Amino acid sequence: MLLFAQKPMNNQQQKWGYLLVLSLIWGSSFILMKKALIGLTPIQLGALRMLITAVFLLLMGFKSLQQIKKRHWKYIAITAALGTFFPAFLFAFSIVKIDSSIASILNSFTPFNTFIFGALVFGFRFNRKQLTGILVGLIGTVILILKGAALNPTQNYWYAILILIASVGYAFNVNIVKKYLSDVSALAITTGNFLLLIIPAFLVLAFSGFFSSFEINTTTTSALGYVVVLSVVGTGIAKVLFNKLVHISTPVFSSSVTYLIPIVAVLWGSIDGEKLSAIQLLAAGVILAGVYLVNKKK
Repeated sequence: MLLFAQKPMNNQQQKWGYLLVLSLIWGSSFILMKKALIGLTPIQLGALRMLITAVFLLLMGFKSLQQIKKRHWKYIAITAALGTFFPAFLFAFSIVKIDSSIASILNSFTPFNTFIFGALVFGFRFNRKQLTGILVGLIGTVILILKGAALNPTQNYWYAILILIASVGYAFNVNIVKKYLSDVSALAITTGNFLLLIIPAFLVLAFSGFFSSFEINTTTTSALGYVVVLSVVGTGIAKVLFNKLVHISTPVFSSSVTYLIPIVAVLWGSIDGEKLSAIQLLAAGVILAGVYLVNKKK
């Protein structure tokens, strides 16, 4: 019988497994946001996404909140704001003006910001190989951005700044989780985040006019369906997996998932009619090389 027993995954296998699953989930999230925005405003999308995720996580992980001590709550609050609340709205507004695939590509600046702020603010040490990998990944990202701008000259790339701001928030989030919340389970951290976001998200949704002006029709019903999938899978489950990944790896490794996300997002975008070129595929290969260098063992 023991011959047929599966060997438990070692830490390295788990890390890469989480990285792959997260890249598939979050890579698909951008097209879901794009579809949801057909029937919702960016404000409504961001607020509904947080509320639905909060309900899902509280049903699934309410008991895990017992792990959070008094000293943890301030970091839970900071990560909720920087890693979820503000990025949810920043991404929603940006995808109205630029392609979903381009938004995912811009998010690839997260590992670079994680590296910089991790070293300057949180005192984490990174080696030269990781920096080289990040720079290689950024080269691929720049190629993708420039080619995307050439293919879509009518899009407003000033909205790209919103994605860059969100990537800074993500960078602080992953470093805080690693340094101050490593003794709290991934489920507890995520559930605590969304518990704190319920009231702010509800207030934002109320002030958006959702309860007074929202009309149920084919378009809005489809939009709500996309938000539910985005919230439960793309936010709730994915956030738990990501926090688990942060616990068992380094901040740079965890944030390098944003180098893989664009590959999935660009493929979804091309299926939806967004333009994709051979140069963009080449750039995706450069990004993968960067991820390999960041995470390659000595």
